Amino acid sequence: MEQIIIKGETKEEIYSELLPQIKSLIEDEPDLIANLANVTSALKQAFPSFSWVGFYLMKSGELVLGPFQGKLACTRIKIGSGVCGTSALRKETIIVPDVEKFPGHIYCDPDSKSEIVVPIIKNGEVLGVLDVDSYELNNFDEIDRFYLEKIVELLLEKF
Repeated sequence: MEQIIIKGETKEEIYSELLPQIKSLIEDEPDLIANLANVTSALKQAFPSFSWVGFYLMKSGELVLGPFQGKLACTRIKIGSGVCGTSALRKETIIVPDVEKFPGHIYCDPDSKSEIVVPIIKNGEVLGVLDVDSYELNNFDEIDRFYLEKIVELLLEKF
């Protein structure tokens, strides 16, 4: 697969078209980093409103920057710190409509306005998080939660 092809116009249509393409993209590739890199690229291509898409992977008790698309990012995040660290601590997806109203938000990109973070959990253990930012307020909702969690589920077998 060389390119993600999206014809849908609504967020749900785009995700519905993207999900099987991501599945096809990663199913025959055993390398985790290659798969994470392609997933970030696919999401960034499909959604122009996403300013940053990336993964943080758990290493030695903290989240360490993995494959991403977007501006330079924070390299390490402590568990419980910022949106990513809070998602990892709580083991739940967090949607932040306005990052300025999230206590302890870490400003890697000062232009970021909203964020969603999906934890990657296998056998009860947090292995990392999928982090998506937007320059638009209120960019993320339950549709994003549903489909980004599905994408993380597809990736779980690669961890």
